Amino acid sequence: MTVIRNIFKDRILQITVIITILSLCFARPRLGDINTHTLFSILAMLTIIQIFSYLHVLDVLAYKLTASASNTRRLTVIFTFLSVISAMFLTNDITVLTLIPLYLTIARRYKLPEILPVTLIGMGANIGAAFTPWGNPHNIYIVNRYTVTPIQFFKWSLPLLSVSLILLIIMLMFVKNTPIPSLPKEDIRISIRPMILTIVVSIFFFFGIFNVVPVYVPAILAILLTIFINKTILLHIDYVLLLTFTCFFVFISDIQQIPFIVNEISKAMSNEHLVYLTSILSSQCISNVPSTILIGKFTNYAEALFLGSNIGGFGTLVGSMANMLVFKSFLEHGTISRKKFFCMFSLLQFTGLIVLMILGWLVLYFVI
Repeated sequence: MTVIRNIFKDRILQITVIITILSLCFARPRLGDINTHTLFSILAMLTIIQIFSYLHVLDVLAYKLTASASNTRRLTVIFTFLSVISAMFLTNDITVLTLIPLYLTIARRYKLPEILPVTLIGMGANIGAAFTPWGNPHNIYIVNRYTVTPIQFFKWSLPLLSVSLILLIIMLMFVKNTPIPSLPKEDIRISIRPMILTIVVSIFFFFGIFNVVPVYVPAILAILLTIFINKTILLHIDYVLLLTFTCFFVFISDIQQIPFIVNEISKAMSNEHLVYLTSILSSQCISNVPSTILIGKFTNYAEALFLGSNIGGFGTLVGSMANMLVFKSFLEHGTISRKKFFCMFSLLQFTGLIVLMILGWLVLYFVI
């Protein structure tokens, strides 16, 4: 019942369902427009990351690394780069939901700075998630929609990662270098056998995204592994995201059959720079996942959409789901006023957005 209650409480899903129902007044969805490859891929991804979360992999890494921190800057650097790396494999949502409450618990205990470190951890999660095909759900969609190869994908994501890390390092220099007492080590253990099995399933998942194996294989294996380890893990899978993707596929299938809308959207997709800017700006209003699905149906400029959707995750709280989760986590665990946090968070996020927008524009102009 809790799972069903959470599904119906999600505001984004509520809005998606409403516009999907309205679209049914104009057309009926075509079965071929429902991208089952993406849906199976997302199901596999969501299941695998919940298994890793249940096994406390990220908690163990965080506690082991932070035990060596001797000052506030070093602690922030550890958390920020752990956020970047973990988001590459566990998605940005799981990363911020794990690391930010953990950092704020330590910060509250030792009276450490909160606003800048938490913002940088959140930005690190978005940076890391953009680097891999499974770090962001919309990356999975782009890989499948345009049949992107692993080499091609990483040719797109590596320059973005490199510049983003430079920007992150510069921002980390503004964290005060204040000594802190030795942090205690927490005794958290990882079950080795489930861990190895989960890694094996993750490898199948990687091959499934790029169509080396049928994508339903890792999805089924992930669910079976969940039942083997602890079937209650299934209760924590983000079914809302899966339903949201499904509704958007239905909605877009409907509006694709309305000539006027198709013509208007097509005008905004006439070149890669327009696709790039449209995906960034729309992400600021409706978040980068729905923005990518909507624009992806009307353009063949895959790299422009990839850059725009991932860079569009910076900026407003709505830019990506991870941004909203950062703010929510701070409200629950932080001690500083929400207004002060929101102002600093927005300033840093829009700084990152502007810098990366310029980078993306130059890549499109000189490279493509």
